[in-house]
Amino acid sequence: MQKRTLLKTAAAVAMLATGSVALAQSAPFKIGLILPMTGQQATTGRQIEAAARLWIAQNGDTVAGRKVQLIVKDDTSVPDVTRRVAQELIVNEKVDVLAGFGITPSALAVAPMATQSKTPLVVMAAATSSITEASPYVVRTSFTLPQAAVAMADWAPKNGIKTVVTLVTDYGPGLDAEKFFKSRFEFNGGKVPETLRVPLRNPDFAPFLQKVRDIKPDALFVFVPSGAGAAVMKQFGERGMDKAGIKLIGTGDVTDDDQLNDMGDVALGVVTSHHYSAYHPSPANKKFVAEFQKANKGLRPNFMAVGGYDGMRVIYEALKKTGGKGGGDALLAGMKGQIFESPRGPVFIDAQTRDVVHNIYLRKVEKKDGQLHNVEFDVLKDVKDPGKTK
Repeated sequence: MQKRTLLKTAAAVAMLATGSVALAQSAPFKIGLILPMTGQQATTGRQIEAAARLWIAQNGDTVAGRKVQLIVKDDTSVPDVTRRVAQELIVNEKVDVLAGFGITPSALAVAPMATQSKTPLVVMAAATSSITEASPYVVRTSFTLPQAAVAMADWAPKNGIKTVVTLVTDYGPGLDAEKFFKSRFEFNGGKVPETLRVPLRNPDFAPFLQKVRDIKPDALFVFVPSGAGAAVMKQFGERGMDKAGIKLIGTGDVTDDDQLNDMGDVALGVVTSHHYSAYHPSPANKKFVAEFQKANKGLRPNFMAVGGYDGMRVIYEALKKTGGKGGGDALLAGMKGQIFESPRGPVFIDAQTRDVVHNIYLRKVEKKDGQLHNVEFDVLKDVKDPGKTK
């Protein structure tokens, strides 16, 4: 009798355990997507949300038996708002993954929460090198500024550019861009007579550009956040900088695909280094661009969109690896070391740094079929973040 009772109890416990696992797996898998949907960086939010929804439309909203729920929250690129929204998503919504993060201060504001709650935090936009070091739960699918800046610092002196003034937005990625461009350019024999920094909020580029014109360098190296490139280009043209013989070079943010067509002929010939162009000639990218534009009234995807699209892939693949069970540590383990073909080219999520490794392309703005495009003319393959390589 006692043995039979023990067997019944064991069976009941086993059924209860199986039931709780089944219940956990039948609950929706929630992705909290925190983005700037309004304010200065609104184009970033629009592009990433559109890309995330495209991924779901193409790949279904069920992964390993779990229904995927995307919860989009607007943080207006204000870190205090990001922090509050993230706390609501973790505590009230009980999200399985946090993702998005339009700017570095927003990503850094949430990193301690990700650590405390063991919630994977997938950075789809912010690009300061140190972000992945802020929490062991951060995984990045965007890019880092040092990756792009070093490539440009190598190209410029080989192409007749001996003196460069740098002009960057005064926050994490801008400081990375300035530091890594300047040190590499000077190492290559170039001179940087002046480093200029523009405020992140309500920037006015005019006085800085006038100063550059007075210095008369061979080129101006620019980094601005996504969405600010058109303003720089407009004022660069208005001050006749190109006619004064000053070339404009920079990271790809300045010739953002989202805005490039509206910049006009002043953008023609501008050379940038970046990980993604909507004009990238691979079949995977042509399909991505066509389907993105079809789903978004002709909107051209930019580098933010590809960060969001690849971020969703990384989350989906990690959930598959856990058999739909999820769990912060298991998901994180599933994200590390992923290798795949992205619209940008080959991508690898470094298992040690949890950072993205990808190609960096040198591109020139050209007119193709009546539209302005970033046309690639050279490539550096499998570029790791120089901010982390010793």
